[in-house]
Amino acid sequence: MDLVKVYLIQSITSAANNLRLNAQQIEVVGLLRETITNCEDVGAEFLRMKKSTELSKLAIRLSEIHSFLTLGKVDFVKISEQFREHSRYLIRDLNQFLENVSPQVYKDAFIKINNGNQRIIDVELVDRSNYAGQIMVGEDKDQSKTGVANDVEKQMISSIDFEKKILGPIKSFDELLKDLASSKMNQKELNGYVEIIQDNAALSNQRGFKVLAKMHMILESGFRDIVTGNLVVDKTVIDSLRACLIVIVAVVKKKEVDISGYLNRAEEFARNYLKKSIQV
Repeated sequence: MDLVKVYLIQSITSAANNLRLNAQQIEVVGLLRETITNCEDVGAEFLRMKKSTELSKLAIRLSEIHSFLTLGKVDFVKISEQFREHSRYLIRDLNQFLENVSPQVYKDAFIKINNGNQRIIDVELVDRSNYAGQIMVGEDKDQSKTGVANDVEKQMISSIDFEKKILGPIKSFDELLKDLASSKMNQKELNGYVEIIQDNAALSNQRGFKVLAKMHMILESGFRDIVTGNLVVDKTVIDSLRACLIVIVAVVKKKEVDISGYLNRAEEFARNYLKKSIQV
């Protein structure tokens, strides 16, 4: 994905993280991100969006950011400050947009502006193309602008790869918990998930995300004990494992919500139910 798309998507994500969104609004944000990700010409896409009453105001704001990135001379030394400013301006426009646009309204608007040809956009509530995260890290003032630009891009891509890897399996894990609650268990499938969780726990620990690592370790131990028969699945077990998922999503997406209740539930479950001692 090119740097312009990454910048736009992170601006939207940063603005969204400052809003309290319901499930429907989260889905619309996901649709918007997918639109930018999948379009071949971002500038042309925003022009089409301006033709829609429902999409025009937000499209104008996004088009301004796009013009800044593509037409102006970007000073990479100051881009972090500029990014914060763009994200701050987007908060109000995005909030008004989400108050008036449902997922169906969004899709219908695109059918109209694309002459009735609907493009299929597959969006998960916790999706595989989340672009939250920091856009800049501290830089050496003596670096050339080219060097800074390369570092910025590497950090963005590194952040994106990490978040996609951590968030990618979450939807499947949640579906697995629903199956377990219905007394459906595929041992081979469970073992496959345990391997994924192990990898993500190690990666989280390597990146210094101790809470993420701990939540993954609790999930791993819980699933292992279920497979071996050391843990009987009941509502408490399901709710506790799901609490781990909620903490993981909230931490990775940098949601400013109180997750202490879910964190406490997960840790209490580890202390009282699991054979393996969870320490990070």
